[in-house]
Amino acid sequence: MPLSMAKSGEPVEVKRVGGKEETRKFLENLGFVVGSIVTVISETGGNLIVNIKESRIAIGRDMANKIMV
Repeated sequence: MPLSMAKSGEPVEVKRVGGKEETRKFLENLGFVVGSIVTVISETGGNLIVNIKESRIAIGRDMANKIMV
């Protein structure tokens, strides 16, 4: 399922990162690599705040839909 459908506060593991090559590289640089653990902190207006590798990152719904967990 895409990251945008994950429940808040529930840690999930990244299984696959989709999208164009530049999008995948951008997400990998943020820490979204296969096997990493991501926790959704909150969702507002379709945008997600996630906790990954001890950092909080805000991403849009379109980016979250490219991250499969």
